Amino acid sequence: MSREVRGIRYGPGPRRWRVAAEDALYGPGGFYLRPEGPAGHFRTSVHASPLFAAAVARLLMATAERLGTADEVALVDIGAGRGELLTGILAALPAGLAVRPYAVERAPRPVGLDPRIEWCAEPPAGISGLVFANEWLDNVPVDIAKTGADGTVRYVLVRPDGTEEPGEP
Repeated sequence: MSREVRGIRYGPGPRRWRVAAEDALYGPGGFYLRPEGPAGHFRTSVHASPLFAAAVARLLMATAERLGTADEVALVDIGAGRGELLTGILAALPAGLAVRPYAVERAPRPVGLDPRIEWCAEPPAGISGLVFANEWLDNVPVDIAKTGADGTVRYVLVRPDGTEEPGEP
């Protein structure tokens, strides 16, 4: 039987922090799947000003020049959210630069997103270009471990109410 704590659905019993964090972010009612999205709760450099996207556009142009890419340069945004950064970068790029933008995100593709942006669940293979992870690295679900008094390292489990208990080694 499942329960809800602060709007997040949890299965019965304690589980590893990584699983609990993944559910809180991407599960039913999860933070990144809510209609308002993260921008409804806080602002990041992506949402604050077009200057950040313009700076990344300049970085992409420099990357393309250094790579000597004549045909097409890839731009991969890992943890793309709703595609705001890629949209801003595309708007800031000069005409003539052939860019293949990829949004890597677990949430569904937003309605109305620029059709040039390819939506992926995993990073593309065999690309040449710039991989960017501005919003991803601060939200990677991880397991937590703790060394007990006996010296055994155990996973820390979290219950639906937020309290913790030691798990398996």
